[in-house]
Amino acid sequence: MSEYLDDTLDRQLADRLRALRGAQGWSLDELARRSGVSRATLSRLENAETSPTAAVLGRLCAAHGLTLTALMRLVEDGFAPLVRPADQPVFRDPAAGFTRRAVSPPARDLAGEGLDVTLAPGARLAYDAPPRPGLEHHLYLLEGALDVTIEGRRHALAPGDCLRYRLHGPSAFATDTGARYVLFLT
Repeated sequence: MSEYLDDTLDRQLADRLRALRGAQGWSLDELARRSGVSRATLSRLENAETSPTAAVLGRLCAAHGLTLTALMRLVEDGFAPLVRPADQPVFRDPAAGFTRRAVSPPARDLAGEGLDVTLAPGARLAYDAPPRPGLEHHLYLLEGALDVTIEGRRHALAPGDCLRYRLHGPSAFATDTGARYVLFLT
């Protein structure tokens, strides 16, 4: 059924999106206004009739003030100190050339999370707003080349570079050759 998530994850995400909207007391129209995602798309997502793209999830995260990993899974009370690869949630958007593994998923008792991100050659991702204004990022490029634009300022990264910033506005990630990086969020 799903190109981006397996059927179980589609259903879990649909339930999570509906619960988040309900907790805010928002109608589909209100969430559409806040996120810039159409009411029809939101309805299909909440009914697990379609899978979200990375761009749509980015807009929903910004509307709810959550990181992507926190949106995709319920934040647990406490945390396991060791997170094995099988327990690290993975999100793939093949159309965008984007794969994101939460190597250190969010937990209620921890301030940050760690992600292992791979972008295919030619990938371009843009986000209108951060999940939470002032969210701290530490992006360490492992492989490839990556152009990161933060609030209108472009940074060309090579392997070994670390870009550190607090995000308050739009951001974009682009690569011609492909890239793999680790991203720490707090």
